[in-house]
Amino acid sequence: MKKVIFILMLAFVVSAAQAQVKFETKSTDAVREMAIRENKLVFIDLYASWCPPCRMMERDVFSRRDVGEFMDKRFVAAKYDTDQPTGRELLKRYGSGAIPLYLVFDTAGELLGRIQGASGSEEFMENLRTIIERQKARQQ
Repeated sequence: MKKVIFILMLAFVVSAAQAQVKFETKSTDAVREMAIRENKLVFIDLYASWCPPCRMMERDVFSRRDVGEFMDKRFVAAKYDTDQPTGRELLKRYGSGAIPLYLVFDTAGELLGRIQGASGSEEFMENLRTIIERQKARQQ
C-alpha cells in the first residue's frame, strides 16, 4: 500500500513539474538562438527573489498547466533576476524600474511588447495574445 501511494505521489509531482512554464537561464543570445531554431518568440521575465508580486506570478500563474502549454507553444521563455547583471541591464534598457516586467521579442531582437506588473492567468495570457496579434498584423 505504501508503494502505491508513493508511486501516485511521484506521478503527481512529475506531471505538476511538466505543467509549468519552462524558463531558461541561459544567455540572451542562447535564448534567441533557441527561439530561431524553434520558430518561436522570446519571452523574458524580469524578477527579483524579494519581490512579492514576482513570487505570486511564479506560484499562481507560471505553475499552471494551461499557462505552461500556452507559453511552450509560442515562446522560448527565460527569466533573469534584476539583482544580477543581465537582469539589471535588461530592466534599465526596457523598463521603468518596476518589477515584475515581462518582455516579448521577435528573433531579430525587436521588442514587440511588455507587460508590467502581476495579474491573473487569464489576463496575463490575454495580454500575450494581444502582443502576438499585433506582431502578426505587422507582418502582413
